[in-house]
Amino acid sequence: MNASLNMPPEDPERALILSYAPAAGQAALAALLALDEALAQLLRTTSQPAVGQLRLAWWREALAKLDTALPPAEPVLRGLAAEVLPRGVTGASLVPIVHGWEVLVEEEALDGLALARYAAGRGSLFVAAGTALGAAGDPLATGGEGWALADLARHLGDGAEADAARSLAAPKLAEALGQRWSRNARALGAMAHRARMDLDLPADAPLPIGAPKRVVRLLWHRLSGW
Repeated sequence: MNASLNMPPEDPERALILSYAPAAGQAALAALLALDEALAQLLRTTSQPAVGQLRLAWWREALAKLDTALPPAEPVLRGLAAEVLPRGVTGASLVPIVHGWEVLVEEEALDGLALARYAAGRGSLFVAAGTALGAAGDPLATGGEGWALADLARHLGDGAEADAARSLAAPKLAEALGQRWSRNARALGAMAHRARMDLDLPADAPLPIGAPKRVVRLLWHRLSGW
């Protein structure tokens, strides 16, 4: 299985969404997204499940060690140590993100249980980011799960697994976006809105990244929290 980050570095909407975060927390959010992208890249460049599991195990151990030791000479880990951990997030709390990606390596077929495990794991990035950004009372877990499932569905394309991911993502995003997001969490809310806009497109349609309608929707969220 394979899936990529919802907002790759070359994405022109990335800077817009990051700018919604409080200035003091923008580097922390960028560091967390860099972790997600590093794990996505690991899966993209690993063809054998056993090798993928070993590489992901290294990340699990390295993240947990951030709580007790200096980071190794790895840019993503150094970014997390410098920008995320000082804002109240532990390395151990980031390990579930790796568990989520592991589902795509371990499972030959993604049934409902596997998709739920994937969503809970990868989607916990929103919870960690909420802590780093000082968010309170926002539907971070639900929004993160919907975001993760919508991204996976786009990269699975057509087929039963993609349909199942979409079916699980839609109600989670609807629930998460059915309430007003706090100012500190609006970067994450914008990510959820973007995921829902992506989900509304046909599976084979290119994403109109940067299209005026999308940008206006994201800007309205920044201003209103809706």
